[in-house]
Amino acid sequence: MEGQNILFFKLPAVFIGVFPALIFFMAPQARSQPLCGLSLVLALDVSSSVDDEEFALQNRGLAAALRDPAVRSSIRAAGGIQVTAFEWSGRRQQVDIAPWSLLSFDEDIFAFADRIEAYERAYKEFPTALGYALGHAATRLRDAPLDCVRSVVDVSGDGVNNDGFEPALAYRHFNFSGVTVNGLVIEGADPDPVAYYRSEVARGPGAFVMVATDFKDYESAMRRKLLREINGAGLAHAR
Repeated sequence: MEGQNILFFKLPAVFIGVFPALIFFMAPQARSQPLCGLSLVLALDVSSSVDDEEFALQNRGLAAALRDPAVRSSIRAAGGIQVTAFEWSGRRQQVDIAPWSLLSFDEDIFAFADRIEAYERAYKEFPTALGYALGHAATRLRDAPLDCVRSVVDVSGDGVNNDGFEPALAYRHFNFSGVTVNGLVIEGADPDPVAYYRSEVARGPGAFVMVATDFKDYESAMRRKLLREINGAGLAHAR
């Protein structure tokens, strides 16, 4: 019995040295496994150049694009995405429209779209602080609840930066490592916002700018943009 007791108590001592090593090597791998295909931040321009009718077209257009059958199918095929939305205008006028939400099924997508469509803008008299908007988007990505394969900021706007620091400074001082910033631009203003978004805003792997001829074209442009962003997430998630 005495020998058996000695053997009994020695065995755990062996594993005491083994288990920490196993945990050390296995835990980081487990934490690094992505849980979704895409983290998507939707940043909607509500600066003074966007009147109430244009704001309504923007919000309804985004909601309708999310409800589109092809977009919903892409979200499901990607294994779900996490998404949040905020309005932006002046330096300190960034207001969350919808918190981080995991969209995996149609009911999730419809609930998120309903929240977007029902939202009433908080500000309408402030200028266009694109650098601050991008800084806020980086902060929202930092606080995202899930670790996803890709991170995308989707910035909608109809004008160039005219308040506060430029996008280049935001990219220099906020963490945009591995982040793609795409633009949806409503053309027509002077100076040309399309050229500005292409040269100053679009950034990161596979970045692009989608152009809408006016706010009435916003829904169609947003649908095309979401499909391009989400389908890319699905391909990344499948690797």
